[in-house]
Amino acid sequence: MKDGNTEHRVIQDVRTAARALPPGSRLPSVRELMARHRASPVTVQRALARLAGEGLVVPRPGRGTFVAERRGAHATTTQPPDLGWQEVALADRPPLEAASLDQLLASSPPGAIPLTGGYVHPDLQPLAALGAATARAARRPEVWGRLPVAGLEELRSWFAREAGEHTRTHDVVICNGGQPALSTAFRALAAPGEPVLVESPTYLGAIAALRAAGLRAVPVPADEDGVRPDLLANAFALTGARVFYCQPLHANPTGASLAPARRAAVLEAVAAAGAFMIEDDWARDLRIDPAPAPLPLAAEDPDGHVVYVRSLTKSVAPSLRVAAVSARGAAGARVRAARIIDDFFVAGPLQHATLELVSSPAWRRHLKLLRAALNERRDALVAALGQHLPEWTLVTVPAGGLHVWVRLPDGVDDVAFTARAAAAGVTVSPGRPWFAAEPPGPHLRLTYGAAPPPDLVEGVRRLAAVAAS
Repeated sequence: MKDGNTEHRVIQDVRTAARALPPGSRLPSVRELMARHRASPVTVQRALARLAGEGLVVPRPGRGTFVAERRGAHATTTQPPDLGWQEVALADRPPLEAASLDQLLASSPPGAIPLTGGYVHPDLQPLAALGAATARAARRPEVWGRLPVAGLEELRSWFAREAGEHTRTHDVVICNGGQPALSTAFRALAAPGEPVLVESPTYLGAIAALRAAGLRAVPVPADEDGVRPDLLANAFALTGARVFYCQPLHANPTGASLAPARRAAVLEAVAAAGAFMIEDDWARDLRIDPAPAPLPLAAEDPDGHVVYVRSLTKSVAPSLRVAAVSARGAAGARVRAARIIDDFFVAGPLQHATLELVSSPAWRRHLKLLRAALNERRDALVAALGQHLPEWTLVTVPAGGLHVWVRLPDGVDDVAFTARAAAAGVTVSPGRPWFAAEPPGPHLRLTYGAAPPPDLVEGVRRLAAVAAS
């Protein structure tokens, strides 16, 4: 209820100001409202969106929020629309839990330094190569036609090769990004009410997706070497779960990778339970360390236990919404059926442009430049944390991905700290939403891929000032 009360205060504050000012007047900025009400950026933006929906204010990105023009002579006394009936109509339907995802995807306010986010900074995106690939694809008339529901065959073949020797083209289904791919996999493999094992902590989008499908997230502890195989086997035995969601490479949020000594044991635990593993290989193209990344676990699974999810969005650009789910046997048939029901197929121009990009020499050049840039940014963030916040514990220095995971001193409220940091001009992600159950302590996820090195250092300085206060 606290977030709801804060949002209500912001709405009342801005509504009072808007009714007292003439049309076109500038209203308090997002940062001013965050500081005034100790609110998160998402809470303020949600409040402004509601007022915009009422026609009271007009948000202008990059410029601010302004009083809207009055509609009619008596507009100043017009009451907002009465939408209360919807609460009754929806009362017997459980609410969808998207608040944490909403906050994760929200843009940082102007002037704030983003130490959170799920995409690489625009200067790391291969925009010229992507534009050229899109132009080449768009010139071919056939790209606008109907595609096979599973996706463009050549693109599916590319994803199959990436998954390893046990995956064939016909096992692959193209999806509109990694989040829909995860939702498809959860719904295809588990029935509402069933448990799904997840690493703890884990990607909060996966928690939201499985809960939206009516599934129960059951946490299995993980450390700097990934999920613990002994506890995974115990969890299968205790819960009867038949699905395990896992990020073996550069897990989000921790950055940890499954240790070589644990890989076989994890696969054995899944096989012994007669279960599926959903392998989320989101960071395959975000490797930093020079040593080659280990193969996907799907490449070591001959019997179809691993359902492999691979996205290109993180390493390219936010709007390249292309991913793939690879599954064999009856599981593959279920995945294909779920995708047909959802949206038939991914748009042809997007699939053809993606194929053009990953098939061009520019793709390998991009990955090489991206690795060097992420290496510089990771090191800058880690060094700044060591210098300015030595009391914070860095769980691991990741060999890839976009994030570091830090343990805060005992007694710190990570959610409250996040709100104070936002008011100080730096956005971070609190640790609490990344746990499917109670967290063992306060954490923050800090992103090094969304800002240049000088901004990362300045962001840590601001965090240190907040911590000192």
